[in-house]
Amino acid sequence: MVRGIRSAGVLMIATATLAACGGASGSAGAAGSVAPPAVASTPPASSAPASPTPAQAGSRPDTVRRALAAMSVEEKVGQLFMPVLNGTSADSAAEGNQTSFGASTPAKVIAKYHLGGVILFPGNIKSISQVVSLTNGMQKASKRVPLLIGTDQENGLVSRMSALVTDLPGASVVGATRNTGLAREAAKATGAELKALGVNLDFAPVADVNIDPKNPVIGKRAFGDDPARVAQMVAASVKGFHDAGVAATAKHFPGHGDTRTDSHTGLPVIKHTRAQWASLDAPPFKAAIGADVDAVMSAHIVMPKLDPSGDPATLSKPILTGLLRDKLGFDGVVSTDALNMEGVRKKYNDGEVAVRAVLAGADLLLMPPSLPKAYGAVLAAVKSGRISQQRLDESVTRLLELRHKRGFLKAAPVASAAQAAKVLRSAEHRRLAARIERAGR
Repeated sequence: MVRGIRSAGVLMIATATLAACGGASGSAGAAGSVAPPAVASTPPASSAPASPTPAQAGSRPDTVRRALAAMSVEEKVGQLFMPVLNGTSADSAAEGNQTSFGASTPAKVIAKYHLGGVILFPGNIKSISQVVSLTNGMQKASKRVPLLIGTDQENGLVSRMSALVTDLPGASVVGATRNTGLAREAAKATGAELKALGVNLDFAPVADVNIDPKNPVIGKRAFGDDPARVAQMVAASVKGFHDAGVAATAKHFPGHGDTRTDSHTGLPVIKHTRAQWASLDAPPFKAAIGADVDAVMSAHIVMPKLDPSGDPATLSKPILTGLLRDKLGFDGVVSTDALNMEGVRKKYNDGEVAVRAVLAGADLLLMPPSLPKAYGAVLAAVKSGRISQQRLDESVTRLLELRHKRGFLKAAPVASAAQAAKVLRSAEHRRLAARIERAGR
């Protein structure tokens, strides 16, 4: 996902997001893009729950079907979004929230948009007790279903929680050990520390194969340049996160490893043939799916041989639905990479990008540059029939099933500051970090 630097400082989230993502603050959309529908400062009042659709039938768990049936259309649309919220307390006003969301506190934003999730950045992080209070407070604000609370804790270069968690080596060092057992232990330790803080979804592991050594965005974030070894490490990492009870995300599909363009600031074009993709890029994602990965994150890259439209993978139905779902058989959550990155904002405005991502097959819309525009555009598309009720229900069902599989659909997890203090930077985890460093030399 988003690129970043290790940071222990407390930053304003808007600044952190731009610095980490490389996103531009100018207007989005190119000539010919579709203007987003007007959206009021407050989302429309909830309508009656929609009638059941095929997505509710079959072998879905009863808790999932009941949760879906109880939601209004407005609530279902809100479940698709995972923005960054400003502040270090759920119930305290923070600069930027009123301007960006029309609500002053994280709790009020969550309630206003019926959010399905929130992603944490360094500006949300001050101390163990503060983060536990924040995550518990945000969960209380989510009245319909427990929140997905995510972060980018890859370790190494991208470590959003580095102010608090164990300094474990990044993927390139883990990959150099050639030891899948260590990869699984590292992910388990990271997952245990995140779970202790109230974070239940990690946007890791990176499943890209770093084919180009001059790749400016992946590099040491990858386990290496050999597809088979990367696949083994990715599968082991997914299992490690699951050992800890945390959801894992393989990223960035269909593969961001062979480019010298950074998708935070531009739109990479990777000219792999379908056969090259199958042999070079696909193996780690196949391995992740085989390990029952919870989510797969899309890449803001163009692969003309996979989809000649020129749209990035995030907006490509042939890639997200045709390849990922139909060919590889993935039925979990498809997350976009951050929608404030320039790689996805070249052709369409910010409301249209969100709509097209859903139509392509995405379930989780990460970090829209304007939540009001994106929410309003998706809601309007559902009400007009452009996004069918069945298509919406499919995404919400997958998001509910992720919670069910990780054990927090019926009741929100409650973190404990005292317990977290015992888990974070424990002697056991610090010894593990040293073992990986030695083995990776």
